[in-house]
Amino acid sequence: MIHITLPDGSQREYPGPVTVGEVAASIGSGLAKAALAGKVGDKVVDTSYLISQDSPLSIVTAKDAEGLDVIRHSTAHLLAYAVKELFPDAQVTIGPVIENGFFYDFAYKRPFTPEDLEAIEKRMTALAARDEPVVRRVLPRDEAVAYFKGIGEHYKAEIIASIPSSEDVSLYREGTFEDLCRGPHVPSTGKLKHFKLMKVAGAYWRGDHRNEMLQRIYGTAWATKDELAQYLTMLEEAEKRDHRKLGRELDLFHIDEHSPGTVFWHPKGWTLWQEVEQYMRRIYQDNGYQEVKGPQILDKTLWEKTGHWDKYRENMFTTESEKREYALKPMNCPGHILIFKQGIKSYRDLPLRYGEFGQCHRNEPTGGLHGIMRVRAFTQDDGHIFCTEDQILAECTAYTALLQKVYQDFGFENIIYKVATRPDARIGSDESWDKAEAALITSLDASGCAYEISPGEGAFYGPKIEYTLKDAIGRQWQCGTIQVDFSMPERLDAEYVGEDGNRHRPVMLHRAIVGSLERFIGILIEQHAGAMPVWLAPVQVGILNITDAQGDYCREIAEKIQQAVPQHPLRIALDLRNEKITYKIREHSLQKLPFILVAGEKERAAGAVAVRARGNKDLGVMPVDDFIRLLTSAVAERT
Repeated sequence: MIHITLPDGSQREYPGPVTVGEVAASIGSGLAKAALAGKVGDKVVDTSYLISQDSPLSIVTAKDAEGLDVIRHSTAHLLAYAVKELFPDAQVTIGPVIENGFFYDFAYKRPFTPEDLEAIEKRMTALAARDEPVVRRVLPRDEAVAYFKGIGEHYKAEIIASIPSSEDVSLYREGTFEDLCRGPHVPSTGKLKHFKLMKVAGAYWRGDHRNEMLQRIYGTAWATKDELAQYLTMLEEAEKRDHRKLGRELDLFHIDEHSPGTVFWHPKGWTLWQEVEQYMRRIYQDNGYQEVKGPQILDKTLWEKTGHWDKYRENMFTTESEKREYALKPMNCPGHILIFKQGIKSYRDLPLRYGEFGQCHRNEPTGGLHGIMRVRAFTQDDGHIFCTEDQILAECTAYTALLQKVYQDFGFENIIYKVATRPDARIGSDESWDKAEAALITSLDASGCAYEISPGEGAFYGPKIEYTLKDAIGRQWQCGTIQVDFSMPERLDAEYVGEDGNRHRPVMLHRAIVGSLERFIGILIEQHAGAMPVWLAPVQVGILNITDAQGDYCREIAEKIQQAVPQHPLRIALDLRNEKITYKIREHSLQKLPFILVAGEKERAAGAVAVRARGNKDLGVMPVDDFIRLLTSAVAERT
């Protein structure tokens, strides 16, 4: 007898080996119809998988995360099936699941066109409607190589030839199409109903630029029609919010081919940058951080001692002088330890908090660069806290509260917390990792934060909490982090004198709230669709005259507003051009200014202004002093 234990703890008994699909059918016809796969222990398998011994089993449906992966993986095969039917000479290569969808790479004699994509998607719909069974078979490796060579699929044959000859490989067939795959897959093509092809891009075979260029077709697939529609709507909204597009339209920055992966900030963009940096500087000052500044270039031997040379060498820019090899710093941590080591430190000095707006360089591949979100030169709001073991919990708890305040001020309410634990490749003892992981988890418990564990995702020198923002359209951005590090202070021989008079190693907490300022500003632009909160807006007020007769009056208004906050002058665009007022209003509205003031003869005579708020909201005519109170209040409250 075979005993199957279900997720609710109940058991079912079968006289002999039984498939996942048969178990689902024995539970109920509804579950059998909904079943996409099964989960036997931790392994996701096809519904045709034969269970031959007592096992725990859960039936995977479209409501499960694993079910969505199975749908997307199977839809990638459906895409390849459709391409082969429409373009028999095309060769298929690889087609994995990615975030929110899938892709498949093809070798074909000409570029696929938008009309081709439309035809492929239409054929996919027709193939799904046939509801053809998806059937798995297993072949010895060499037999599989011969099979794919025989049908002209040389890329597949090359992939299989790289597998050890002693291994068998699994193939999945639906209709006339058969593909190499580990699976699992849906039981039939009829389960695939809600998908959309998105775009075509180039991709090198096996990711190597020395190989031939293939065509990569991207698609998305979802469990329900509504989920697909919501995702496509989100993409439309994301396109409107694209920071690269808004960066051009609002004249904030540009990226230039003369320096790929670096940012040229224009005056308005640099104003936005300075607002973010100065805000973070005040956060440093108000929370016990001492701002420091380290050099850009450090000797290779330092990076070897810290372990970065072994781990990050390929991403580091190097240079040489007088037969010494140096690296542009990819992070600020070693420099802060060198500062800590200057002079004798006592336990009374701890916790010692250093903060730096440190510019870093990482040699990211060109294909991975993305506007100001992923660059080669960036500035971090980097901080390091040197403390004792007993101080870790309090510092981590206080840091989480501080980070929450900062994110709220920038307009983010939803934070996701994850604890990334020890990776396989790491430095330091298991005992130190136990202490570090326990401190992070306890700090989140003390902060009342729900969190997830990300096994093996920690840095090589210590575990970390990752703080992920959810933006206005539901996208997630991992920004903040705090990491507990017992190893680097030891590697660089950092010490303090304890209460007992002996020398001890400090614990080093690596922390960043916004992370890369470039990336965070890109996130801010997309979060607010370029319409920055009043306190962040590069230009906060536009002052417009109707005729030349109000020119001097508009200048007086501008001067009065700027004097309202002497220590932090408000940012004004004074537009006295001889243009129609409707034209000027439209032009400044497109620049997403929070407020536009219009002055005609009536307003000048009354000492007032007509106020328009962003979004074409008419706030009416008001005295200049009333508007100044409105403006300064919005700036002070960060609204």
